[in-house]
Amino acid sequence: MSTTTPVLSPGPTPLEGRRALVTGGASGIGAAVAGHLAGLGAHVTVLDRDETAAKEVASALGGDALGLDLTNSDAIDAAALDADILVNNAGVQHVAPIEEFDPEQFRLIQRLMLEAPFLLARRLLPGMYERGWGRIVHVSSVHGHRASPYKAAYVSAKHGLEGLSKVIALEAAGKGVTSNTVCPGYVRTPLVEGQVADQAKAHGIDESEVLDTVLLARTPVRRLVEPDEVARAVAGFCLPGSDSMTGSSLLIDGGWTAA
Repeated sequence: MSTTTPVLSPGPTPLEGRRALVTGGASGIGAAVAGHLAGLGAHVTVLDRDETAAKEVASALGGDALGLDLTNSDAIDAAALDADILVNNAGVQHVAPIEEFDPEQFRLIQRLMLEAPFLLARRLLPGMYERGWGRIVHVSSVHGHRASPYKAAYVSAKHGLEGLSKVIALEAAGKGVTSNTVCPGYVRTPLVEGQVADQAKAHGIDESEVLDTVLLARTPVRRLVEPDEVARAVAGFCLPGSDSMTGSSLLIDGGWTAA
């Protein structure tokens, strides 16, 4: 895996002194987010179940690494966690018709992508309230607004994450803490690349057809979103001037939801 370097800000470092926790931070969107926040001056903790990869990214950023399985609620409860910025990014995908969808896989995706963000917010919000400042950004998806076949667990979790974010925003109003979601379409990450074979099987097509006929079929701007684009949007919710940006959902979907 290639190392990650901070994306340095050309001016002052507006997040100097802030501590950020990025889940799923060892690769893809998470690594890009960690790099941007570090470049803006934040001290970043890279949380990932792959501790070795998390340490590699964190080392490049001058941050910390935490190996943690977010599907294990006891492990979350036992971890020493505190941060001014929480980025809930960790996720997995499973593609199958509902009648063939493994119930345990469905439950695992809910634990990782909905229950874990709730548990992490629950742990970190008291400290944010006490300090009078906090930012929670959930990397959701266009699937938090739209459904696709064969993705029952993922779509359900992302819709739930949208609701969770709004509840946090309402409860945190007036306490200096905001909660928002960033909702990309298909991003050029290992998660997307890893589902090509499953999509081909589910739709009965060749793998070479998946990108155009499945993944980008509803996207007017027919290109994959780059991790850097998502990272910049996440960082935007943390910068000065974002105090009234809460309870919102920013779509980076190439026009998918405009139709």
